[in-house]
Parts: sequence; C-alpha cells; structure tokens
Amino acid sequence: MWSNGWTLAGLANSGMWCEVSIEFSIAAHWAGKFEETALQQWAESLRRQLAAPHVSLGLVFMSPKFFKHAKEVLEIIRVHSQIPLLAGCSSQALIVGEQEVEENAGLTVGLYALPGADLRAFHFTQEQVEEANGPGYWRLETGLEPQQTNGWLAFIDPFHIDSEGWLRGWNEAYAPLLVMGGLASGDFNEQSTQIYLNGDVFEEGGVAIAVGGEVRLAGVTSQGCTPIGQTWTLTKVEQNIIHEIGNRPAYEVLAETFNRLTPEEQKKARGNLFIGLVVNEYLDDFHRGDFLIRNLLGADARSGSIAVGALPRLGQTVQFQRRSAAAATEDMQELLTRTRRQLGEAMIYGGCLCCCNGRGKNLFGHPNHDAQMVQQRLGPIGLAGFFCNGEIGPVGEKNFLHGYTASLALFVKK
Repeated sequence: MWSNGWTLAGLANSGMWCEVSIEFSIAAHWAGKFEETALQQWAESLRRQLAAPHVSLGLVFMSPKFFKHAKEVLEIIRVHSQIPLLAGCSSQALIVGEQEVEENAGLTVGLYALPGADLRAFHFTQEQVEEANGPGYWRLETGLEPQQTNGWLAFIDPFHIDSEGWLRGWNEAYAPLLVMGGLASGDFNEQSTQIYLNGDVFEEGGVAIAVGGEVRLAGVTSQGCTPIGQTWTLTKVEQNIIHEIGNRPAYEVLAETFNRLTPEEQKKARGNLFIGLVVNEYLDDFHRGDFLIRNLLGADARSGSIAVGALPRLGQTVQFQRRSAAAATEDMQELLTRTRRQLGEAMIYGGCLCCCNGRGKNLFGHPNHDAQMVQQRLGPIGLAGFFCNGEIGPVGEKNFLHGYTASLALFVKK
C-alpha cells in the first residue's frame, strides 16, 4: 500500500516489512521470531534496497523477546547489511518510518549513508560518571575536542547509571553541541535493559555516537506542552521551592493563572499543570521551545509557595504550562515547521526518533502520531527509533533529560 510516498512491502512468511529505499536511508521492522536464515535474507534485502554504495551507520532497537539472541542478531545485521558502525538499545515499543509499533514490537533497523561523515562511538559506565571531574575528563576519554564533532546521539540504560549526572558532565565538555537520544526500556519486572554497540551487548552504561565531518545533527525537542498565562520573573527561591513570583506569593500567581482559564481549559489542566523555565535569558522574546518543562510537585496555599522538579534561580523567567494530547500535537507541529524553515534546502539524510513511553496511542488515542507527523513535515526520510524511559534533547544551548517528550535527531548535510 502507499502511505505518504512510502511503499510498505509485507513478507508474510518471514514476518517482516520494510520501506522501499530512498537514496540515503532506509528503516525496516522485523515482527517475527529469531530465525537465523530468514534474518540473514532480510538484512541482505534491506542493504540491497539502499541506493547508496556504502552504509555509514546502522541503528538497531530490539524488544525483550530478543534478549537471549541479541548478540546473534547484531552479528547477522552487521555482516549481512554491511554496517561499519552499529548502535542502539532495547525497547518495549519501536518506531520505523511512519509507524509506531507498540505491541509485539520485534526489532527495527535503520541504515544511513552519510557522505563525508566522521562517526565515532563510545561505551561509558557509571564508574566513569563518578570519576568525571571537569570537562577535560570526557574529552580525554573520548579523544575528541568539541571542534572535532558536530553533535552526539546517545542511548543509555536507566537502571544502573546516573543519566543526569552523565549529561551534566557531557554538557561541561561539549555544550552547546546537541545531545539527542533516550533511555532504553526493556523488562520492567527485572529492571533490565540492553545497550548495543557493534557486536557487544551491555546491560548497563550507555553508548554515545559522535557525528562529525560533513554531517551535523539537527534536533527537535517537543515537550508536549502549551504555555498558559504570561511570563513571570522569580523573585524569591530556595532550592526547588519557589516562594515569590513577581514579588507576589507563588501560589497566588499559580491560582490566578488557573482561574483565568475557561471552564473547559480548567478541566483539561487539572493534573496536567507544569512550569516552564527559560534557559537562555538573553533572548528578546520567549517562544515555544525556549522553556525547560518541569513538574509542579506541590503547592501550599498557607505559605504561598510551590515546589517544582528543578532548581530554579532568582531572576529566572518562568511561564506555567499545560500538557495534553492537543497541546502535544500543537507543540510538535510548530517545532517541526520551524525546523523545516531553519534547514531550508539542506539535505536531510535520515533521522532517529525517541519518544516517551507516555506518548503513543495512550496519549493521542490513535497510533503513529509522532512518526507520521515527522514524515509529513520533513519526509520522506528513513526513520528508526524507540519508546523511552526518558528523552535527551536540548533547550537553548544545554541538553537535558526530559519526560513525555519526543526527541528527534536529524542527520543533515553540513
């Protein structure tokens, strides 16, 4: 069948389907069980459909049903799709093309031909995160200075590593370079995930891929919120407690903002209110994408204070936010449209989409929301990805760990 310019070809016997190649990238999904010969044929077919003479990068995402065969799957894909660098992680749900496979996920593979790219990948551990003592540490470990790369793609185990600690150190070493990606998901009962790098399967740590040379990363970080009320300045804060906003009790400002919503908007906002913190105060105006969205943890009418899931600073600009399916759609549409305009005629070789487990059909009421929107506004591109336990992406010139977010990394001609 035809869908947004893509042809989906089903092979019932092997349980696979894949997208007909475009020149620089292709993504495919395998829904069947582990069958060595069939997987070999599938990987060879996938490589043949890619028009480019050489593959630069392969991304692979697997559901837990493949855990015991993961090393064999990686070797089959590397050899038979002729991939020099293969990386990825496990997930309960996968993304391929314009499809979000949220049940019986199987595995997804993306092949990317990135002309002139300089790609290097590194596995890192919690021990290294604890040892890191400044920007020079990670530059020494990777052997890369900031000017030697154009951005990073990262996949991390959420159970055995301090992801936020790692990201703080990485920002010190490489900001404002983009870091895109997400935290793996897997077997929640066992709190186990897998991280993949070439033929190795890691049950902890993370992998970071440096994208350099003639290819850069462009990113979309859609946090799924729409602003409500006006922007304010924080005038009294203590740790994660905001006492005063605009020299008024913070609770009073929050209540006033809520009460000014229509009854229908108030109904949608209950349980879905957040706060947005401006990261870059030097902007003349603040727009969607300039705010780091964080949870409202509590509000106390007696003291007039509110608690937030961040460490805001005195003088910081804030705006309250509302999260909903409609807000997430609006946010994604606007940011993708802005990205298309900013990229102009630049060649997009392909992409990797990392979406929160809380999105998908549970949020939007129907499948394929984010993946289809990416293809409609930026495609057709080869797109592989997964559903995450946390998403990594920039706000302003720093990278953060997010929730309920869609993090889209695009490989773009520099």
